[in-house]
Amino acid sequence: MKKTQNLCEMSNEELWQLFPIILKKHKRKWKDRYNAESKLITAAVGTENIERISHIGSTAVKGLKAKPTIDILLEITEKADLNRIIDRLIQANYIYSPQPDNPPPHMMFLKGYTNKGFKGQAFHLHIRYKGDWEELYFRDYLLAHKDVAKEYGKLKIKLRKKYRFDRDGYTLEKTDFVKKYSQKTGK
Repeated sequence: MKKTQNLCEMSNEELWQLFPIILKKHKRKWKDRYNAESKLITAAVGTENIERISHIGSTAVKGLKAKPTIDILLEITEKADLNRIIDRLIQANYIYSPQPDNPPPHMMFLKGYTNKGFKGQAFHLHIRYKGDWEELYFRDYLLAHKDVAKEYGKLKIKLRKKYRFDRDGYTLEKTDFVKKYSQKTGK
């Protein structure tokens, strides 16, 4: 009998096979799920540690096709106890994904992932100190410019076909588009 491998032990290639790029038509329930999850995160982390919490990514843009993963940006105070936050989010069923190549305290937490594939709603929680974050500018630009959001949706569909099992490639190919429109809003 083959032993079930832990997600943390898998290579990116194995993870990408288990969690391919999937795009779905926008769903109204994503906003409700973000709202519910942000309350859970706030209760786990504590309001005293939070500067701002935001729904980012394509699920935050009405009408835009998206990976059915709700991205959340949690901006924390400079005084926040990072180890305590990690422990509290793990207790709230998040998987901690260290980001050693990003400046501290950039932390990433995942929810809805199992060694058998997705289970329930998937969430990506990005934790950073308060700042000017490209994700916020890009989201706001797409919300204000439906034509650009439509163009972005077409790009994502094209890239999904090319990079279905390569999340890094998919993300990298979108970078120039994201930067172009993020800079138009203030970054």
